[in-house]
Amino acid sequence: MPQVKRHIAKSISYRFVGTLTTIFLTISAGLPLKWAGMVGLGELVLKPIIYFLHERVWYKFIKFGLKNK
Repeated sequence: MPQVKRHIAKSISYRFVGTLTTIFLTISAGLPLKWAGMVGLGELVLKPIIYFLHERVWYKFIKFGLKNK
């Protein structure tokens, strides 16, 4: 069970780093901190949903790399 906790912690830390990167890049592009925060929050919410949908499409429709039984 420790491995599952590690994977969960790693996933959360990855999302945190990804969101901070998005906020930093948005500020670097010249947007105010408030807008950068809103972009980061939107990204934090949308990317897991997009990833889930992407995974479902691959699971249901794309057989690339799977061995036939």
